[in-house]
Amino acid sequence: MQILPDIQLIQRPGIAEFGWGHPDPALLPAEALGQAAARALSRDWRSALVYGAHQGPGSLIELIRRRLGRLEGNTPAAEQMMITGGISQALDMVCAQISRPGDVALVEAPSYHLALRIFRERGLRVVAVPGDSQGVHVDAAEAMLHMLQSSGERVAFLYTVATFGNPTGSTLAADRRYALAAMARREGVMIIEDDAYGELWYDTPPPPPIFNLTPAGPIVRLGSFSKLLAPGLRLGWMLASPEIVRRCANSGVLDSGGGINHFTAHVVASFIELGLLDPHIERLRASLRERRDAMLSALARYLPSGCTWNPALGGFFVWIRLPTSIDSAAILPLAESTGVSYLPGDRFFAEGGGHHYLRLSFSLLPPEQITEGVIRLGKVLRRG
Repeated sequence: MQILPDIQLIQRPGIAEFGWGHPDPALLPAEALGQAAARALSRDWRSALVYGAHQGPGSLIELIRRRLGRLEGNTPAAEQMMITGGISQALDMVCAQISRPGDVALVEAPSYHLALRIFRERGLRVVAVPGDSQGVHVDAAEAMLHMLQSSGERVAFLYTVATFGNPTGSTLAADRRYALAAMARREGVMIIEDDAYGELWYDTPPPPPIFNLTPAGPIVRLGSFSKLLAPGLRLGWMLASPEIVRRCANSGVLDSGGGINHFTAHVVASFIELGLLDPHIERLRASLRERRDAMLSALARYLPSGCTWNPALGGFFVWIRLPTSIDSAAILPLAESTGVSYLPGDRFFAEGGGHHYLRLSFSLLPPEQITEGVIRLGKVLRRG
């Protein structure tokens, strides 16, 4: 009898798996989450186990609002927030509400590859906007917007992972954030700000979220507990205009089944109320900083000349540029036979390209395995 897998993550013996953008299970706060789950059930199990409110539990919304106000100096209104099943579910939900098949989705080049898949499955045409180590070029985005509109196309939104982005690890510079917020107001174009990694900074905090620069503007900000607590929670939140929140909360899926991951939302609310979240994030930052440092040190020591990268100031990833003679997808089988794996760069480009780039994740492996994996990668690249 075939036994189906329990989890998405596959770790092959003998291979340093740099391809998975997953946290090391050893970093997940299992005991503390158990404590929070017990509290949620003992305090009010009836509320935790029934169908939830469409917008999500008001208790968790209030806790997140207060926390954002404390950390960022901007407390969003309750009618601007709803609880989601993580960022991926929120992206799909927002696409269903603000776009229609045939619309254009503007994205960074490169951009999060699985978001590109969500957009395409919704029938959107994905168009790339160039960027650099400081994020998307706002002038280029505005020019692209005007060109598409003049040809009769409808641009549904611009999507960006503005802070410690996936795959590049880059952060949109503060002046570009203000420019992007101004463009959104001026042009009336929706910006979707994927903020999965915003609290995972290792040196200095990032600039303010784009949403906070124009809270009444056409901005949707998506946050998640998957990277901060545990991916299996499948829990996140959305900030948007009250109109978009209402449209999403009144969708047929939520009318039928109630709030997304309602019990999990109660567990996370208890986790926050018990004062467990901030200390956990501090420990997580320290562990990930150590892994980041191990990867950057190993890259500097073991990768051949001609390979370049930017220091990862937060998030999970380092984006490597290879000599143009090396195709990262073509040499992946050789790399895996040598005991190291990664994601080739071409997966992150909506309109082709990226063949001499690759993405490495330092979140899954401990420092000693990171170093060994980079040693193996360096040997492969010297042969490539």
